[in-house]
Amino acid sequence: MKFATKAIHAGVHPDPHTGAIMTPIYQTSTYVQTSPGKNQGFEYSRTHNPTRSQLQDAVAALDNGKHGIAFASGMAAIDCLMKLLKPGDEVISTNDLYGGSYRLFTKVYEPFGIKFHFVPMHDMEAVRAVASDKTKLIWVETPTNPLLNVIDIAAASAVAKECGALLAVDNTFSTPYLQTPMDLGADIVMYSLTKYMAGHSDTVMGALVVNDDELHQRLSFYQNACGGTPGPQDCFLVLRGLKTLHIRMQRHCENGRAVAEYLRQHPKVEKVYWPGFENHPNHAVAAKQMRDFGGMISFVLKGDRQEDAIAVLEKFQYFTLAESLGGVESLSGHPATMTHASIPAEQRRKSGLSDSLIRLSVGIEDAEDLIEDLAQAIG
Repeated sequence: MKFATKAIHAGVHPDPHTGAIMTPIYQTSTYVQTSPGKNQGFEYSRTHNPTRSQLQDAVAALDNGKHGIAFASGMAAIDCLMKLLKPGDEVISTNDLYGGSYRLFTKVYEPFGIKFHFVPMHDMEAVRAVASDKTKLIWVETPTNPLLNVIDIAAASAVAKECGALLAVDNTFSTPYLQTPMDLGADIVMYSLTKYMAGHSDTVMGALVVNDDELHQRLSFYQNACGGTPGPQDCFLVLRGLKTLHIRMQRHCENGRAVAEYLRQHPKVEKVYWPGFENHPNHAVAAKQMRDFGGMISFVLKGDRQEDAIAVLEKFQYFTLAESLGGVESLSGHPATMTHASIPAEQRRKSGLSDSLIRLSVGIEDAEDLIEDLAQAIG
């Protein structure tokens, strides 16, 4: 199936009892057994739920993967993945990554004896320089949040194989519509389904996708044992969102290009971060592994003053100032004080994240209205 057809049909099937074309919300905590241990494949909804099972199958199918595992949030998905590690293991991570991931790595798992190396992954030699037989996981976020750096997944896969590590890719910004990391050598793909996959800013969820049966078994054990599972209502909402993922992503990309081009020529804008520009340092990699360049954009005003950035954020009408991204509505944010506040200022600046940087999640509104909003806010 082509992607648009998969978005509608893959991983789901009509309800066998009623013929309902949409997956029902199985709002139940437990299931009747005919005899102890004899059931219809479901015994308790923390372990399995029919609505969640279809969502997991659908997400895996979109990523050309074999197994999907759903969680109550993207952070719960990453937390489950980290449980594959033990004290003394080492992780190599993107240096400019989502603040929540950095916080989990350094504040939760580092005290347990896991060592993290944060390196600029546009240079695979920098990754090789810290790789060793202790390296058990390479964590790639691409495009990165919020600097939109693009990392060569196939090259990262080669390094992972050299040192015997797993390669995990946070594919939240791209979704499987723009890139499929499993096809490029990733062992694990992670999503905050909250964002583009659900797409309507009405649920919080996460997921992992894997091909290896043993890895799936281990992660599923942690999913059930630790209990960070989503409810059926949320699973239903994401299933609904997936059916329009392709057409929403098309518009996000179209509007993203229009907004990026406008910002690039604006006299008050110093720099625009968007991988679709040919002068973007990772454009060649993006063109190779992505099908389009997405609707996430960051920019810095001339003078690089935080107070100027905040003034712009306060004037927006359509680019609503709010946490999160990937919804049908356009959102704006100030990473230094919002999504990345947990990263020390020195670390943020070292990776290039200015205190005045503004991040945009370009929605699917009319592009002309969005550009007019930018014009009135920036002045």
